[in-house]
Amino acid sequence: MGDKSSDLRVIRTVEAIKNALVELIEEKGFDAVTVKDITTRAKINRGTFYSHYQDKYDLVAKCEEEVMDEMSDKIVKNVPSLIDDLETNDSNTTPLSILVPFLEYINQNKGLMKALLDPISDLSFQTKLKDFMLKTLFESNKTPPLIEKNLLVPPEYLVSYIGSAHLGVIQQWLNNDGEESPQEIAEIIITMSINGPFFAAGLKR
Repeated sequence: MGDKSSDLRVIRTVEAIKNALVELIEEKGFDAVTVKDITTRAKINRGTFYSHYQDKYDLVAKCEEEVMDEMSDKIVKNVPSLIDDLETNDSNTTPLSILVPFLEYINQNKGLMKALLDPISDLSFQTKLKDFMLKTLFESNKTPPLIEKNLLVPPEYLVSYIGSAHLGVIQQWLNNDGEESPQEIAEIIITMSINGPFFAAGLKR
């Protein structure tokens, strides 16, 4: 019983720290945020903060790792099945089943994602995310999901295009306060990604 109580306290403390960080970034920007600001907002002492993180940069890095782990678990590892689905039929069932869980995670963590993807932030999360995609899709120690020699364009440009397009849609969604459901955003992304922007604009049928 004691272990469970202790675990719950740790989970609540970490959530309080993350929530405090998100609120403070929205209010004053990451550069101006201090550990003291975070501990005051989270209502914890500095010792508690430092038992979990080295500093505010370590806190952000851990938040970024969490998002990339979710992306890897819910999207990247399922890319081979997505490719198989696209090669064998025209169904959007597999892309939807892959995208929706990740978008649900984003929806549940709107504040954190908005802070990490803030275009005026110096956190450089978008660049890190694209580097992560490039390494995972083409440089995995295991068999990579995509084979570079089969590509029609250089891999870094493909990843940059896909990453920027998807992140742009997600940023717009977050700026709209998540008016659409994860399912609806997944369908928007799939329409543009699979059929192309000209199709989405009604210029190509």
